[in-house]
Amino acid sequence: MNQTVEPTVRKMETYIEGFFWLLPNLGLALLVFLLFLGFAWISKWTVANMARHRGRGDLGILLGSFVRWTIVVLGLLVVATIVFPSVKPADVLAAMGFGSVAIGFAFKDILQNWLSGLLILYRQPFRRGDQIKSGEFEGTVEHVEARATLLKTYDGQRVVIPNTDIYTRAVTVRTAFPKRRSEYDVGIGYGDDPDTACRVILAALRTVEGVETDPAPEALAWALDGSSVNIKVYWWSDSRRAEVVHSQGLVLSAIKQALSSAGIDLPFPTRVVLFHDQTEETDGDRTRQREGWPEGDRPPRPRHLNKIEVNSRDGDGDASSADERGNGGSSKRSSGRGGAQRQSTARGGHDRADRT
Repeated sequence: MNQTVEPTVRKMETYIEGFFWLLPNLGLALLVFLLFLGFAWISKWTVANMARHRGRGDLGILLGSFVRWTIVVLGLLVVATIVFPSVKPADVLAAMGFGSVAIGFAFKDILQNWLSGLLILYRQPFRRGDQIKSGEFEGTVEHVEARATLLKTYDGQRVVIPNTDIYTRAVTVRTAFPKRRSEYDVGIGYGDDPDTACRVILAALRTVEGVETDPAPEALAWALDGSSVNIKVYWWSDSRRAEVVHSQGLVLSAIKQALSSAGIDLPFPTRVVLFHDQTEETDGDRTRQREGWPEGDRPPRPRHLNKIEVNSRDGDGDASSADERGNGGSSKRSSGRGGAQRQSTARGGHDRADRT
């Protein structure tokens, strides 16, 4: 029994003696680690304050956190060499090299987002409070974090977009400049003068609050549409979303009132349908009906609503044709020396011209 317990007792005594031997090292290591922690906190606070004074608060927070963790990791390495004197710093750095590769693969997306956030904050394509559009999302930038950018949409929702998506995709910064141009198409009737309508529109725009005078608004005859002459109207306003929306509402209201007061028509969409051979004076006279018919004194001759043409060809190239007239139209079977063919009666509600 004593022979069984004796090795265990010796090991415990060895551990206890080793612990007492390590006590000075542990105390020194704890003191060194506390010093590193204090230095890390002071470094983070210093970096964040310097960046904040330069108007780069988000960048200061990100860089301060990076500096703090770097100092903490360095302190752990120093503590490890103090507690375990046999551990060499070169061995620790080599182990960290292999470990960093493994960590890099394991946290690839996190590191990409962190680096993208750092580059966004450093280059500052936009700032906190800017209104941007990225992909299908649009809103005001609330904060740029280490992993994602926070947007507040115009309807009061929060969107979290990974920094990698922001950095690698196209981003439209709506408030990059103090003024933004808006445009709208206004349709007038074909019987109205476009130049007169443009002058009326410009006079109306000069009275609208929120429309900038420099650059001045413009109105140009732009397109001949199916039922209207389109005039494209340009004006400049404050680049913020609320100002753009409000100015557009005021502009459209002013344009509508001005054109109506000037007697200029604002037509509805119109479709013209032409019916031939009806009950007009020119009924049946295709030399006088010009809509849809070719010009000339020899227009296509009319044909009956029910007509069949049966072409049967044999080896000699013979052909035959037949006409059928009836109420509803039916099918006719014709046969020749080369075989039999079946054709259906033509049905339709319009007169059609035969090929000449």
